[in-house]
Amino acid sequence: MGRLLKIVSLAILVLVIWVVIVAAGAHEGWFRAMPAAKADTAGFLQWAEGRYAAESKGDIAMVLLDHGRVAKTYFASHGRPVDANTLFQVASMSKWVTAWGVMVLAQQQRIDLDAPVSRYLTRWHLPPSEFDNNRVTVRRLLSHTAGLTDGLGFLGYPPGRKLPTIEQELTHTEDAQPGSSGVVRVGAQPDRTWRYSGGGYLILQLLIEEVSHKSFNDFMRSAVLQPLGMTQSTFVDPDPAHLADFFDARGSKVVPAKFTALSAASLFTSAADMTRFVQAQLGGGGVLTSETRKAMRKPEAYIYGIPFWGLGETLYVPNGAGSYVVGHDGNNYPAINTTARIDPATGNGIVVLETGNATVAREIGGEWTFWQTGKVSLDTIVLFDLRIVLIVLAAGAVVILIGAVLLARRTRSQSIS
Repeated sequence: MGRLLKIVSLAILVLVIWVVIVAAGAHEGWFRAMPAAKADTAGFLQWAEGRYAAESKGDIAMVLLDHGRVAKTYFASHGRPVDANTLFQVASMSKWVTAWGVMVLAQQQRIDLDAPVSRYLTRWHLPPSEFDNNRVTVRRLLSHTAGLTDGLGFLGYPPGRKLPTIEQELTHTEDAQPGSSGVVRVGAQPDRTWRYSGGGYLILQLLIEEVSHKSFNDFMRSAVLQPLGMTQSTFVDPDPAHLADFFDARGSKVVPAKFTALSAASLFTSAADMTRFVQAQLGGGGVLTSETRKAMRKPEAYIYGIPFWGLGETLYVPNGAGSYVVGHDGNNYPAINTTARIDPATGNGIVVLETGNATVAREIGGEWTFWQTGKVSLDTIVLFDLRIVLIVLAAGAVVILIGAVLLARRTRSQSIS
């Protein structure tokens, strides 16, 4: 019995080691090929064009940055032609821009990131919960660590429908995406655990209005968009003459939704304007100081102990220079998908605005991150590599278990003899 227990313990240890090896291998890109040779920007763009052609029935605008400057662009559409000034609705990428608005208020000392958000709210308050609502701070809302369990996800409303107020949307969310609870409340202990919450960003939208005494869109235009030269961008009422056609996954044209949750999902921007925003991550664009931008890149939220989120931006992978490749993705129905990412150490970046496929922009962004750093981000592993990772894990586990059984049988036969 003692020998059998040792064999079981050894098998468990080997299984754990195998899981660690496979996880490390997935992060190091063992299960994927580079899309292009290192520094071959034209080669990467050619690969990305191929992914769009194979996967999307909509339109795309893509920009590649080398050392902070536009190196390559690509525009294609199955509808009206698109160019650098065509407006796309960018879904959750809106949150990254919203976070800059919040940080402007913090930089002006009009809010304290570590104060309870309730200090700044009069029009709506978090409902009572078994947890301490005073631990819901601005910092935790920015980093999805406030313990909110809504999981929102806003679908938006059809044109012509009267939109609910922010307070009504926070109290009873009628346009929640499938899988969202739609109830904005503290359902877990606020800590450093990442729990995605569109509701948290709707609270930040309300905070901006209450502190600035302006509408959300007016504040964002004056504090962030216009100073950065993003003159076409808006969270409401985009110029229809510059608006891209919107497509679903079958290639049929659809009408973009309207949102109460402007901060979380409603930004309309162009490739040219979003490129300006990405470039502003390097110099601030006269809006945010270097200290503020560095603070936004520090880890605030973790998944499985891995740094995953800063103040309003995703930390995709370490960049080897003491920071991270940062940015934000966007995804919404029926098939909006966007990404923008930059390595602050090199100034290399990417912008992809796309409709007609729910994942292709994120796939291109994940491959760009791997191409730039040789590391695969956690979200890319989960979305695109998980099947092969599980197959490799299972194959190794079977071999380990078979080995343990054979060793146990051999031990038993030796003890009998």
